[in-house]
Amino acid sequence: MKALRTSTTLMLGAGLAALAVSPALAQVAPADSAQDVRQGAAAAETEPATAADSAQDNGDIVVTARRRAETLLSVPIAVTAFTADKLAKTGAIDLTDIQNTTPNTTLKVARGSNSTLAAFIRGVGQQDPVPGFEAGIGIYLDDVYLNRPQAAVLDIYDVDRIEVLRGPQGTLYGRNTIGGAVKYVTKRLPDSPEVRVKGSYGSYNQADAVVALSTPIGDMLKVGVAGARLSRDGFGRNTNLNIDNYNKDIWAARGTVEFESPDTRLFVRITGDYTHDKSNPRNGHRLIPGLFSGTPVLSNVFDTQAGLNTPRQNIEAGGLSMSVNAKLTDQLTLRSISAYRADTSYTPIDFDALPAVDVDVPAVYRNEQTSQEFQLLYSSDKLNGLVGYYYLGAKASTVFDVLLFQQGALLGLPTLNANTAGDVRTETSSVYGDFTYDFTPQISLSLGGRYTWDERQAFVFKANKIGGLSSDFGGNAVVLGAPLTNFRGKANFKRFTPRASLNFKPSEDHLLYVSYSEGFKGGGFDPRGSGASAPISNPAAGRTYQDIYNYLLFRPESVTSYEIGWKGAAFDRRLTWALDGFYADYTDVQVPGSAASVVNGITTFVGITTNAAKARIKGIELETNAVLARDFAGAGSSFNLAGTMGYLDARYRRFIGPTGVDIANVRVFQNTPKWTASGTASGTVPVGDGLFTANTTISYRSLTHQFETASPFLDQPGYTLWDAGLTYAFGAERRYSIGVYGRNLTDKRYKTSGYQYIKTDIAGTPLNAANQPITNGTGYVPTLGREGIATAFYGNPRQIFGTFTARF
Repeated sequence: MKALRTSTTLMLGAGLAALAVSPALAQVAPADSAQDVRQGAAAAETEPATAADSAQDNGDIVVTARRRAETLLSVPIAVTAFTADKLAKTGAIDLTDIQNTTPNTTLKVARGSNSTLAAFIRGVGQQDPVPGFEAGIGIYLDDVYLNRPQAAVLDIYDVDRIEVLRGPQGTLYGRNTIGGAVKYVTKRLPDSPEVRVKGSYGSYNQADAVVALSTPIGDMLKVGVAGARLSRDGFGRNTNLNIDNYNKDIWAARGTVEFESPDTRLFVRITGDYTHDKSNPRNGHRLIPGLFSGTPVLSNVFDTQAGLNTPRQNIEAGGLSMSVNAKLTDQLTLRSISAYRADTSYTPIDFDALPAVDVDVPAVYRNEQTSQEFQLLYSSDKLNGLVGYYYLGAKASTVFDVLLFQQGALLGLPTLNANTAGDVRTETSSVYGDFTYDFTPQISLSLGGRYTWDERQAFVFKANKIGGLSSDFGGNAVVLGAPLTNFRGKANFKRFTPRASLNFKPSEDHLLYVSYSEGFKGGGFDPRGSGASAPISNPAAGRTYQDIYNYLLFRPESVTSYEIGWKGAAFDRRLTWALDGFYADYTDVQVPGSAASVVNGITTFVGITTNAAKARIKGIELETNAVLARDFAGAGSSFNLAGTMGYLDARYRRFIGPTGVDIANVRVFQNTPKWTASGTASGTVPVGDGLFTANTTISYRSLTHQFETASPFLDQPGYTLWDAGLTYAFGAERRYSIGVYGRNLTDKRYKTSGYQYIKTDIAGTPLNAANQPITNGTGYVPTLGREGIATAFYGNPRQIFGTFTARF
């Protein structure tokens, strides 16, 4: 709690400083046009929607990838940007919907709930949500870093734009952005009173409603609130519990207060948000019959027979943030970003998806964080950049039981409870700077660096229990024998992450760049590790604290990336493109996993995490947009073709297996298809007093592995999705719109994640009891539980829905 108290003091100090700022200060105003951006305007990172939307027609979408406002075609970073208008016209529902049109990117709902995010960019990420494992992709809500993946599947409402930054962002965004970053930016409040409403209804009784109200109060203050009710029946049923599976039941709200002095010399924005997800647990679909009960496989992949419903699934998340922007001189701008966030997730996870109490995992995750960031921006004709300081104090805890019927039976008990509890405290601070110097109007050099101090304190408790559930879930289980792990430890990590970019603009419409960047993901202690399994370094001394410390500890992992890119426009900006190629060295790769393990004669569930791997990643990315026709059917009409392509060749150079042997030749990158591609055709024509827009998108993802070991059960072969949308905007200033949208129109079934505890060889081939490869689909041997676990989760089926919006 010391970290949280310290950062709370910083937040209060920032707020008092903002209120005490001299009237001589000038607000950093958003860029009014693309030309303002090109002249180096140091705009606030929460640009109003008009800045992005008005620039979209000629390719000058405004982004803040380098923490200052620049056009998409002028920033020497691989960035994909989605404006509010584009998101609305494609029917995007939540953050995961943008992955299909973003090269080399995976954004998916993690197993078990609607709200936990698993993110991967260019082969780097993390899909295990347990505290102690750090993310590889930074998720930012209005420039506030979300430290944990729980509640990070952000629903799209009241949004201005979303930016996806690919490649290490360690200099400007810090730790845990070694693969990239995703920035979700909410709308600024308008200058006049406004009411916005949106309603949707569609397949599976999807019923969504969003209402936003805002008004100025005097000349200096604006207030706004937005609320969302998002609901949907399940795509399938839990035939055992007789409840929906894959349903949605979410309430969300956001409030904003903005202060601007009459002479525009100070701008302060305070926002608060809250989300309550009461959806049913999202359980998987068994891919094989029950090995003990013989229960057959269900015909609908969205159906399940899971029996666990304790605790009741319940996810609550929210936060408060304050941003302050003030211009000290014509060249210097001060920015402060203060934030507090917390979330709690109760979730029942039924690994084998059957009624029996076996490998059932009731779990709770609790997260809390406080952060403070200061930035001092400098802007001039030739030199532009910033220096900054960042602090994060975070607490993440979890408790989960693993109920094992088979092991309980061996002990003459109904079930054995392999209980794990953990608490991870993080305190990290960093100083950074990034500047660009224009030697000539054509040649510029960007240099930056960040030094980070990262402290991790961890408590890991693991024990076999009897008597049912632990007290966290309403039970009274007691510890059986000595705990397997009762560990407290602290580790400190320091790292410098530089960035350099040489940029050449042969003309106003072309940018060539080469860049070098580094990033790292924090180390820690395995939150599911078994201290009783730690190797003994000195037999005479027995297993010592240092033995357990060394066994549970894993070091930070890092990426060093080299990139070359070309962004350009031609034919009066009717054709725009962004092409980049990259090569990355990925070292000390953290490989978290879990497995059945015999400890003290009892088979139990343990975590195994090591810095086992070294890899290299290389690839190519292309994004392009072509305006093939303009004003062909009246003013405002157009026809566009847009495309994206990503190629990724990711290979392990070293991967040390549990026996100490290098098995890199049989290990693969998880959640990293070699090919991603999309093509979008869109057309707009005036109809009456309105504008009719139609779009359709085809997207493709090649073979995707769910884990580092290939799985015949869970790996998803290449597949194609088809989406489309129709929108008619009408009335004065297009204040009203109606639309019909379809997603996954061919109703493709594709796996996104899963669980597997089946006996295999080192390459992932299933083996029978005689250790022979299985060729006829029978004879599988379970490694945890008695039914065998091969359970999959699937992407959404075909959805068609209509939407109405109005602005008053």
